[in-house]
Amino acid sequence: MIKYILGVKGAGKTKWLIDHANADHEGGNGNIAFVEVDDDHIFSLDYNVRLINATNYNLKTLDEFYGFICGMLAMDYDLEKIYVDGIYKIIDLSVEDLENLTKRLEALNLENCELYINVDFVEDDISDSLKDYVEEVSLEG
Repeated sequence: MIKYILGVKGAGKTKWLIDHANADHEGGNGNIAFVEVDDDHIFSLDYNVRLINATNYNLKTLDEFYGFICGMLAMDYDLEKIYVDGIYKIIDLSVEDLENLTKRLEALNLENCELYINVDFVEDDISDSLKDYVEEVSLEG
């Protein structure tokens, strides 16, 4: 399953990801990974959630990000959920890029892993083909 977490700047997308990663770790059996572009949230995450700083891997393109996700999935068969925060800060992502990424990730048949990606869009920006893959976070909660 793939979900893009949407919302205006300051709406709480990062908090949503952190809260869900921590809650999922408490209630799940598999491994949880949290990918971000800095280490700002190292103390907000449960110590059992694997924190990965994407900038350490010099990701610059959508293809590199896709390969990075594939590598994570290949490395850990017990990887239950991947949370990605702020990747749009180091990779320029358009709605068309998200459509392409979604097709490529869907082709992997992610039966046992859920992927949550924070993107810098609101639902009105998203194409109809992506509507089933989004959850919008708002300031109201």
